[in-house]
Amino acid sequence: MNKKQYLKIIWVLFKKELMSYFNSPIAYIFIAVFLVAGNWLFFQNFFIYQQATMREYFALLPWIFLFLSPAVTMRLWSEEKKSGTIEFLLTLPITTWQAVLAKFFGALAFMVIALLLTFTIPVSISFLGHMDFGPMIGSYLGSIFLAGAYLSLGLFMSSLTRNQIIAFVLGLVACFGAFIIGSGFVLIAAPDYIAPLLSFLGLGTHFDSIARGVIDSKDIVYYLTFIFLFLWLNAQVIQKRAWK
Repeated sequence: MNKKQYLKIIWVLFKKELMSYFNSPIAYIFIAVFLVAGNWLFFQNFFIYQQATMREYFALLPWIFLFLSPAVTMRLWSEEKKSGTIEFLLTLPITTWQAVLAKFFGALAFMVIALLLTFTIPVSISFLGHMDFGPMIGSYLGSIFLAGAYLSLGLFMSSLTRNQIIAFVLGLVACFGAFIIGSGFVLIAAPDYIAPLLSFLGLGTHFDSIARGVIDSKDIVYYLTFIFLFLWLNAQVIQKRAWK
């Protein structure tokens, strides 16, 4: 199989995964809850700060994604296992990596669509005052990387069980741990020789760095490495099932 054929199969599977979200009312409910919750939490205090900035919104976004991401990924493998369609999927002339990447990029595209629908917030703020678009663009970029990290972790957890609820809980706990491991209150309690490592490993540390508008290559490499690691683990779990 050449590179073009390899990518074409991923593209076909990706479209199928993405459309599967919108063939169900659940996708529209997720997006509606995401938009309503984010806008309400942000604008209830926006006029108190009297600053034309989305800083507070992007401080809330990782916590909203924390619940939304596992909800998006919980069914991706667990439902395949429960319904038995994973056996059919593994007999198709596709590689494990193609299936994993299609599911991941389908979920990521869904999250990006939900994120793009928040464009009304910067538009509204720009009418109310002068907004610095540098940190805003950096925050949106950081949000996409953070969503990708959450989704890769949630996808891996979904591959470990056939129960969607268990997959959601495992994904939620794992994402929460990965995000707060580098937070201030954890670092204060940690020994001095471990604190720098925990700070580096925390998803939140790198998100905060990008959200300030500083696009550092080490943060990009960190997110890409994190995503690749859990997609690789996901592929190993599915491949092990195929061997059986």
